Amino acid sequence: MIFRSIRSSIRRKVILIVMATTVSALLLSAIGLAVYDLRVYERQWTSDLTLQAEILARASAPALQFDDRDTAAKDLKLVRVRRMVLQAALYRQDGQLFATYARTDAGELPGFPEHPAADGYRIQGDQLVLFRRVVENGEPLGTIYLRAMYLPWNRLRDYLTIIGVVMVASVALAALLSGWLQSTITGPILEVARVAREVIDKRDYALRAKKTTGDEIGELVDSFNGMIADTGRRADALREADQRKDEFLATLAHELRNPLAPLRNAVEILRMPVATPQMGTRALEMMDRQLLQMVRLVDDLLDVSRITTGKLMVRRSTIVLQDAVRDAVDTVKPFLDARQHSLELRLPEAPVAVEGDRTRLAQVFSNLLHNAGKYTEPGGHIAISLERDADAAVVKVADNGLGLDPAFTESIFEMFVQVDRSLTRTQAGLGVGLTLARRLVALHGGSIAASSDGIGRGTVFTVRIPLSGSMPEAAGLAPASTQNAPRRRVLLADDNVDFANSLASLLTAHGHDVRVVHDGAEALRVAAEFLPECAFLDIGMPKVHGYEVARRLKASPATADCVLVAVTGWGQEDDRRRARDAGFDRHLVKPIDPEQLEAILAGAGRAAKAGEGAPAKG
Repeated sequence: MIFRSIRSSIRRKVILIVMATTVSALLLSAIGLAVYDLRVYERQWTSDLTLQAEILARASAPALQFDDRDTAAKDLKLVRVRRMVLQAALYRQDGQLFATYARTDAGELPGFPEHPAADGYRIQGDQLVLFRRVVENGEPLGTIYLRAMYLPWNRLRDYLTIIGVVMVASVALAALLSGWLQSTITGPILEVARVAREVIDKRDYALRAKKTTGDEIGELVDSFNGMIADTGRRADALREADQRKDEFLATLAHELRNPLAPLRNAVEILRMPVATPQMGTRALEMMDRQLLQMVRLVDDLLDVSRITTGKLMVRRSTIVLQDAVRDAVDTVKPFLDARQHSLELRLPEAPVAVEGDRTRLAQVFSNLLHNAGKYTEPGGHIAISLERDADAAVVKVADNGLGLDPAFTESIFEMFVQVDRSLTRTQAGLGVGLTLARRLVALHGGSIAASSDGIGRGTVFTVRIPLSGSMPEAAGLAPASTQNAPRRRVLLADDNVDFANSLASLLTAHGHDVRVVHDGAEALRVAAEFLPECAFLDIGMPKVHGYEVARRLKASPATADCVLVAVTGWGQEDDRRRARDAGFDRHLVKPIDPEQLEAILAGAGRAAKAGEGAPAKG
């Protein structure tokens, strides 16, 4: 129990360390001093007794020479003044006992040795025995024998008593020192632990531990407070990101339902027996517009995925930037016309060349134009211009719409951020267009920034892209016309029955000979008999998937020249690579643009193999 309480408390550990260290040091010091004192006591007492023996030897040497026992006995009695001496004796050279002395008040004493031992001393219990030769003028005359009390334990007891007092005083001092250590060392650590518990319990990242010292403990407190501040910032960012995600999902559901509702209405109009040709035409136009809107939403979602996985790529070459701007204008012009906006296009006559991806740069400019048209009230004015500025091409998109709070000119480029979050907003979006634009511009080595004079005063987006040091090569031959396209044998393989049958109807209406199957095994069987010139294959088909079907068709001499087109909902770069590796000549992402189909069929066998297909525009 005691050890458990010590393990759970740093304060007790510090006290234990201080006390254990102090006591251990005192005990070791006491033992060392006691051993040293015993050795000193032994040397002192033997030296003193040896000196007494030397004196007696000199005094009794004449008595031995003249065989005077009385004088020898009187000389031995001189040791009476040393009460520690118990016995004294004088031996002749032949070892015979010559004279003796013994204290009468010393109690029972052992008898005198019959013969003297060699020079030196030895300890016998609590007594010290010493033998010393008597020599006169180099002639040995006999031996002195002394027996004295040897009481080191009394001295040791007194010494240990003193040490005990010192230890008690030292432990008391150590206790005071441990209290000081608690306030300077464990105190800040306990404060850090307390704040950490409160942060965990209350999720209050504004709490801070109090710093009391400027040493390493103070650095620990500063680091802890910095960690809390950083964790708080991360928690705020996560909460904000989570909120944006929820808003994004809600907006996505809203944006997907918006085109689905008119699509459903158009279907019902076409089903009506009383529908006029004009009503049917308007319904088809509406379906086409809403379908393009849904394709745009799905393409934005795919680009979001590419951003988060770091797979958003551009294919850079030397291009004329005016072409990308015109592409963007052509894409957005129907939307701007529907909103009754006036569009001002200002482009220099001299070509402005940059190293870039024309499709991706057109996507950037179309996103900015679409954004401007969306957040400008109907009948507004939008301008897009291109100019040179030192070593950069500068494209500006300006509008007289809602404008921006200057504090938000950076945050609008973050993922899922909405400029207008009110329920009364007339235009919405996924909040990814500007994020995509900034990422794409960054991949071109450029920058994009927003500026506004305030709410209701319009917005200007400025894109800067480094100029190229060279001009693009002359354009190649124009794409082959799809008019009077030759009749082709076409194989359609897709487990989505509605998609396959509707596409077959479309191709049949254009005069092509079409066969439709709904699994990979049937596709291989029909292809061996039908020998198609072009095959549109889904990837995720039953029995045999599209990649394997493509590999087998390319491996067969009868179908090796067939143009294989992957038609799938998977549009990531990795999906396109896998399609190329399997033998596909083109890769199309659903929904398919009919013009792409006719272009592929018009050049089946040669033009279709000229390059990788792009996803359908939206």
